[in-house]
Amino acid sequence: MIQPNVVKSDSIAKFLDRALDKGGGLLRLTPTWVPRSFLHPGRRIKLFPGDLYAYGAERGGIDERWFASTTEAANEGRVWHEGLSFCSFEGKHFLLRDAVAEAGQRLIGKTMYKKYDRWPVYSKFFDNMGPIPHHMHQSAANAKLVGQEGKPESYYFPPQYNNVDNNFCYTFMGLEPGTTKQDVRRCLERWNKGENGILDLSRAFRLRRGTGWLIPPGVLHAPGSLCTYEPQWGSDVFGMFQNIVEGRYVPWSLLVKDMPPAKHKDLDFIIGQLDWEKNVDTHFKEHNYLEPIVDERSSSRTHTDKWIVYGLVDGEQLFSAKELTVEPGAKCTLKDPGASGWITVQGKGRIGKLNLQTPAMIRFGQETEDEVFISHEAATAGVDIENTGSEPLVGLRYFGPDVHKKLPMVGDYRK
Repeated sequence: MIQPNVVKSDSIAKFLDRALDKGGGLLRLTPTWVPRSFLHPGRRIKLFPGDLYAYGAERGGIDERWFASTTEAANEGRVWHEGLSFCSFEGKHFLLRDAVAEAGQRLIGKTMYKKYDRWPVYSKFFDNMGPIPHHMHQSAANAKLVGQEGKPESYYFPPQYNNVDNNFCYTFMGLEPGTTKQDVRRCLERWNKGENGILDLSRAFRLRRGTGWLIPPGVLHAPGSLCTYEPQWGSDVFGMFQNIVEGRYVPWSLLVKDMPPAKHKDLDFIIGQLDWEKNVDTHFKEHNYLEPIVDERSSSRTHTDKWIVYGLVDGEQLFSAKELTVEPGAKCTLKDPGASGWITVQGKGRIGKLNLQTPAMIRFGQETEDEVFISHEAATAGVDIENTGSEPLVGLRYFGPDVHKKLPMVGDYRK
């Protein structure tokens, strides 16, 4: 299922130093594919169609590709490395998680490594044919009850990966103002009596390419069918509140999988995991919708650097993301205050000493030249990026917590 030449964590030190030195502080990452048994792949993340069920039909189709991840996917029947990113160097492979454990200060910076002891975020392409169940991700306090971490997340809809809308280009978010907890309780009580009607309590927002959303923990959302780039906290907790989607049944176990076993039938406890005020916010879009903002300080006539994910979650800077576009034949030096995970979404070129090439089709297990981890060491020193192709070179990169001294707030795109 994964390349055989895996360097074990207890022998990674010298190998990692050589990889970082030769790559100028950059690490080449291989594609990390994740299936979901309860979803229907959207077929836009470049995976060869015949490989969509490479983990086995019983595991479900592959609808996600994770980037620069040290977070395990919480799937039943998972393979041991599911969700974890591998670095590739000289024909051998090692986990990014092991690399951070070995050289955390060099890779993610002294402050972040000291506080979290890991790379605490990840991002993914999330690609489905239709909508997924109305669900929420637990807060830090609620996730801690089962030994997990909470998960705020964000969305950006890259035009390059959205040539078609697929079946339902709308996302239900939150609950209609005026909804009561008793309304939600009645939906849960109907779990095994047909479609439970949770979407009747919500409203759908049309998804637009090139825009995004910031989704705090405890907020219900039923992502629609645009392929989504999702920077988020390094956790895979969730609770599904919708029992039937497009005729597919969602088991109760997916509602309560990240709740204490003694609370699996406690409806008041389950509903209590929702952030009620944020769900019934009368200005939900105003407080959560994002549009790109050009960072004039890191842009020029030949390259444009845009904020695509920004703002705070409950007053904290937990993650952020930018989109860099370099025009054909142009070069620029990318200088950031912290590490990032980079994925190329259009064009070809070079980043530091590594080639960049956007693939047209990827076989399962095949290596690509589109994904890179930019270490703290390289980011703060500056990385040269060159477009060697005939179309714009476009890359998305996401950052961890408290990297930026200043970043836009939600709503600043209107200024």
